[in-house]
Amino acid sequence: MGRVAARTPTRHVVVVTAFDGVQLLDVTGPVEVFTTANAFGARYDVRIVSPTGTDVRTSSGVRIGVDATPDALPARLGTVVVPGRRDWRRAVTDRSLVDLVTDVVGRARRTTSVCAGAFVLAETGALNGRRAATHWQLAGQLAAAYPEVSVETDPIFVRDGDVITSAGVTAGIDLALCLVEDDHGADLARDVARELVVFMARPGGQSQFSARLTPREARHPVVRQVMDRVGTDPAAPHSLESLARDVGVSARHLGRLFRRETGMTTGRYLESVRLEAAQALLEAGNDTVEQVAEESGLGSSETMRRVFQHTLGTSPTAYRARFRTTAPRD
Repeated sequence: MGRVAARTPTRHVVVVTAFDGVQLLDVTGPVEVFTTANAFGARYDVRIVSPTGTDVRTSSGVRIGVDATPDALPARLGTVVVPGRRDWRRAVTDRSLVDLVTDVVGRARRTTSVCAGAFVLAETGALNGRRAATHWQLAGQLAAAYPEVSVETDPIFVRDGDVITSAGVTAGIDLALCLVEDDHGADLARDVARELVVFMARPGGQSQFSARLTPREARHPVVRQVMDRVGTDPAAPHSLESLARDVGVSARHLGRLFRRETGMTTGRYLESVRLEAAQALLEAGNDTVEQVAEESGLGSSETMRRVFQHTLGTSPTAYRARFRTTAPRD
């Protein structure tokens, strides 16, 4: 019998939509991840398309070369990446852009958006009845403009079936690394992360910003005092009552004031700061999970596991393994 020829792996077509005013890093971040993955054995065929097939000028003024219009693409696509622009209203009223996105999404196995690209996806109806993320500054606008979309304000990215939407700008890199890991496994994705000198890769449930910066609008001096106390020593035995005594107000008044200023309870804020402290200890040190739980204020390893699983969708052990893989190998 003749020798059976080895089968060449099928190339995975990644389509990135581009248009005038698009955020530069929304496009180039994911593209860099996919093309770097090819150097380690992946087979991504990345195509940048625009409604007219002509080059586009990004929000920063840098021009991006465009490969074609959707007409020149294969009938079936692997992944679609929809980036955004600061003025999302102009994007969603651009019928040629919305029609382009509708076309490629209908042909793709997997659909993604970066930052304000979620507005364009929502305009096509692709997010109706789904959970979605966008830049934290735009989350309220997305929810108001598209009430059929369940907007999550905090995560780096949100996966709902075959649709994955990410937060602002650099979150597109985290999203793309996650997709590479889905397609080719953690080892190859780690190689890409090391090559690009980025974390591998922030879990989708991780907050878009430091817990200490979450109450961005808090202006009341009492609330800021409480935030400073928690941030300085998250492992201390804080409670609503003890914090209220520390700043000279009643627990009831502090609870109302803190919620009004920050949109969260003191307990929720304390847990967020302790979670962030635990993440830093896991990334940088060699203490056991039990020790990290105690040092961060989360108490026990079981409590810490529940908080990590609920917030980040991963365990402390898995989190440490993932984030420490970016360290140089011996």
